[in-house]
Amino acid sequence: MPTNPPLPPILVADLFPTISDRLLELLRSLEPAEWHLPTSSSRRMVKDVASHLLDGSLRRLSMQRDRYRSPDRNDGLRDEESLVEFLNRLNADWDRATRRLSPQVLIELIEWADAGVAALFQSLDPWGTAIFPVAWAGELHSPNWMDVAREFTEKWHHTQQIFEATGRESTIVERRLMNPCLETFLRALPWTYQDFDAADGSTLAIDVTGEAGGTWHLERTSDGWQQVPSARRTPHATVTLSALDLWRLVTKRRSTAKVRQLLPVIRIDGDHDLADRFLTMTSMMV
Repeated sequence: MPTNPPLPPILVADLFPTISDRLLELLRSLEPAEWHLPTSSSRRMVKDVASHLLDGSLRRLSMQRDRYRSPDRNDGLRDEESLVEFLNRLNADWDRATRRLSPQVLIELIEWADAGVAALFQSLDPWGTAIFPVAWAGELHSPNWMDVAREFTEKWHHTQQIFEATGRESTIVERRLMNPCLETFLRALPWTYQDFDAADGSTLAIDVTGEAGGTWHLERTSDGWQQVPSARRTPHATVTLSALDLWRLVTKRRSTAKVRQLLPVIRIDGDHDLADRFLTMTSMMV
């Protein structure tokens, strides 16, 4: 059997100014009460989500552009903490501290920080080694393009949460912005199936409907599960869902039990055991 060709890189550094502009346009349109509406992001209000996005940009500038590390040992990973627990603690500390900031201050800081992050990402060698591996894709070392694509999914899905929380029509679901986000999310497929036992040649298709969608394929080989550009045989299982349901699923905005309740909105054809593993996929850390 011929070797599967490598998947192409997901190059999104040039999209950061656009996604930031859409976020800022949305935030500037909000009425005072809308800043305190609940979102699908855990217990966060709209204002908390905006603050979380600011935190990501400021941390990135400080750690990567400025190469700064805090001398406070409490700011690092503690011996008893998992990575997710560490990130949850950092996020909670930031959320509490910035609740005293006004929406206008947040908007001004996001505009400044996002411009710096866009310039930083555009300056990186896409094939250089990233400062952070993409753990949810099972990577111990990642190229810069994958780390940047991961950051794009963070910016995209939190912005989309604000659109949905405020009932505004989203301006970021066009294919140019949403498709690379879905493409990045789905790079978690091999890691999701790493311990799933199946015969060599078993294949899975993820068929995503809508303007931003497409079809993604996973194949079991002698070297394990590999994501492949196209299917070489009829898939043993196919999962069909909308682009909007996909991002909500992989960012854990719907539990597996809730996802099962959505069937046949999320449709499974073929081997249900093979397809069901996909419903557990998570393409984010927290």
